[in-house]
Amino acid sequence: MNFAFNLRCPTDSVRWLMRLFWLGLLIWVALTFRQHGISNDEYVQHTYGQMLLDWYQSGFKDQDAFHYRNLYLYGGLFDIVAAALDPYIPIMIWDIRHLLSALFGLLGFYGVARFAHLLGGERLALLAMTLLFLTVSWSGTMFTHTKDVPFATCMLWALYATALVARDMEQVSGRVIVLLGFAVGGALGLRVGGAFAVIYLVLLVILRVLLDHRQYRTPLLSRLLRMVVVLLPAAVLAFVFMAMCWPWSVIEADNLLEAAKSFSHFDFNMQTIANGVVYNISEVPRSYLFQYLMVKLPEAALLGLCGVPLLWLAGQLAWRKADQATRMPMATLLVGILFPLIFVMDDRPALYNGVRHFTFLLPLLTIFAAWAIVAVWRALANTTLQGRCVYQAIWAGVIGGLMLVNLVDIVQLHPYQYVRLNRLAGDQTHAQFKWEGDYWSSALRAATDQLTEMPLPAREKPYWVAACVDTPQMEPYLDGRFAVTRRWDQADFFLSTTNMHCHEVMKGKLIGGVQRQGMWLAVIKDRRQLQGDDRLATPAKN
Repeated sequence: MNFAFNLRCPTDSVRWLMRLFWLGLLIWVALTFRQHGISNDEYVQHTYGQMLLDWYQSGFKDQDAFHYRNLYLYGGLFDIVAAALDPYIPIMIWDIRHLLSALFGLLGFYGVARFAHLLGGERLALLAMTLLFLTVSWSGTMFTHTKDVPFATCMLWALYATALVARDMEQVSGRVIVLLGFAVGGALGLRVGGAFAVIYLVLLVILRVLLDHRQYRTPLLSRLLRMVVVLLPAAVLAFVFMAMCWPWSVIEADNLLEAAKSFSHFDFNMQTIANGVVYNISEVPRSYLFQYLMVKLPEAALLGLCGVPLLWLAGQLAWRKADQATRMPMATLLVGILFPLIFVMDDRPALYNGVRHFTFLLPLLTIFAAWAIVAVWRALANTTLQGRCVYQAIWAGVIGGLMLVNLVDIVQLHPYQYVRLNRLAGDQTHAQFKWEGDYWSSALRAATDQLTEMPLPAREKPYWVAACVDTPQMEPYLDGRFAVTRRWDQADFFLSTTNMHCHEVMKGKLIGGVQRQGMWLAVIKDRRQLQGDDRLATPAKN
């Protein structure tokens, strides 16, 4: 069994399917990017981007960005670009941000295609891209997760460049060095967690040097020093790009360390839920991320990953037979998957919103799952068992059936497909309250549109609206008849998503909302007739 699964001479049909896939992605983004609501952190992130832009435009005199909440601990690559585009694109800034985030998501699809092609050609690339689209924590979040998806995309391209460096070593091309520099700098220019990309690079280069030394008796120290020289331009480029996107990180020598320390002990008073158990975000179990991966990854991807242990012996044999250039891309992929998982198990960082903070794992897991699916297919083709064609047909049918079920769910849930749980979580209508759902209140945009379309009696004072979100998430979509209030007991209407039972905090007559697959994702409650204690808030079930 060929370890890399290189599928040579790709057919014209695969190439046409790839083109159709890309055409579908572009049309989907163009038609849907304005359907998503403002996420919880988006207002402050955009404000931070404007402040960074002011810093540049003031000749580095305006220092407000370096004192704004805790945003200075983050890089501003995405936010400063969005703020710079705002005056030139005649649509709402929030839609600009969602389109820009979606473009990063598309760049992630392309990165998956390139990495998968490195491992197994165009067929594997198409399968990996399909699995990524079916991964709702990517395709359903790539419009609104304006920090997580761009960061994940930069990390993916950094790992791809690392795979090429580890494969080619001293012969690596200048284009790869430039790609590596921009990708690592971009990742650091979004989050200090981009340091993972540097760790991956160091580990893989050392691994390649050790493997070559063991097999060919090549020198250790001198080769490592040569690689330092080879990679120095990438390091300089990454540092400069990071500094441009995140100037606070280089103003003082220890700022990067301060940011890293802050995120390793990041905590505030907030709750999350996993499989029906509510936790403070600093007290989640080590299994939290794994639990969410189990219910958020596509069923087909999980089935492919379950086949990996069955391929262990064959994989060992293939590893021994493969040369270093073939081994290193797969080794790079495994390091990119395993290192963050080991980090979570060991460090136990504060986690919430499911897999959101580890979105950068999702493209890698879909590549590996696609590789495993192809590996099982190849193993069945090479078996000596009778009826192997039947086994291959069964395998393909099961994978295809699971993917079709996944796709139907996405269509029915659109544009809120990121709330989807796979069948391991059980019936979605019952499981939705056991896991985080629409945690960034995307459905409230449609709910707000419903409210503004309702015929209401004219009056001089506004109708007061309370919502289980931050005020800036609501105000852009309300007309002049409404005003948002923080005094919920005085509210005429209450809007909320159903995430973490927030819709049950306030009483009122249900007059509208957003439903998908029999589930209420957001509700509109009329409170105008309530009196006395019925107007007061009550704690959620959590």
